[in-house]
Amino acid sequence: MTLTELKYVIAVARERHFGRAAESCCVSQPSLSVAIKKLEEELGVTLFERRSNDIAVTPIGSQVIAQAQKVLEESRRIIDIAHSGQDPLSGPLRLGVIYTIAPYLLPELISAMTVATPKMPLFLEENFTSELLNKLRSGQIDVAVTANTLSDTGFMTQEIYEENMVVAVPAHHPWVNRSYVGPDELKDQTMLLLGTGHCFRDQILGICPTMARFQASASTVQRTVEGSSLQTICHMVAQGLGITVLPSSAVPYLAGLSNTVKIIPFKNPTPTRRVVLVWRKSFTRMAAVDALREQMKKLRLNGCVPLNEPALLR
Repeated sequence: MTLTELKYVIAVARERHFGRAAESCCVSQPSLSVAIKKLEEELGVTLFERRSNDIAVTPIGSQVIAQAQKVLEESRRIIDIAHSGQDPLSGPLRLGVIYTIAPYLLPELISAMTVATPKMPLFLEENFTSELLNKLRSGQIDVAVTANTLSDTGFMTQEIYEENMVVAVPAHHPWVNRSYVGPDELKDQTMLLLGTGHCFRDQILGICPTMARFQASASTVQRTVEGSSLQTICHMVAQGLGITVLPSSAVPYLAGLSNTVKIIPFKNPTPTRRVVLVWRKSFTRMAAVDALREQMKKLRLNGCVPLNEPALLR
């Protein structure tokens, strides 16, 4: 049994396809298939059910793969320990950020980190919260930026800043001259929402419980339309297709739509979200996490308030 074979097994479990797994591992498909077959023979078990259209992990395979992830993570710690003994701020840091934070956080964060830690480039990935946590768990990324506190006991988390939410309406909307909007008023509007999988969608629905139940009763909300990104949704608002809720950090990036999209605050108490830094408990380059956290707290993003240093959440 080798670490390479374990890496291949995890890749197949992730991709559910031998060809894609081989591509992700930069190896030919026959070589990967032979290695996995060899491992199965050595263990005396079948890890994958080979079917015509896809691949399924067997029950015993799930257990083996979970342990393989732990083994690879521990093996990577050897490298991390060696790096931390030299310079923990030297070498790439793999950072994942959710879609509704990345466009507004990363431009300033990259600039700040380039100055503060010039020997530690950020390898970046944007994705859904669930995907980032899976990749964090398997060691594919080192740190993630998500919204709101997590309950997974395998991670360390720390809240970085709190961000206000605002309402975006078309320039001709009846609300355009209002000073604020109440959350309950959203239920009577045509709402433009991100698609399923975006945690920000769930946060918006959580603002107005009545709106969150629209699928059960079509009369509780006039209509909802989905978009693939906040930028796309803002252009839909500009065309008069409906209204939406945005994180405040997105507002400065609407300069090109300032004549067609108007921003209205919520009435107090303003709905907010908390931006959280997440890393594995086993991650050894804590100086790198500290440097990232320090620079994030120094940023002054629109409508975002840095939070005082709380105790680390487990």
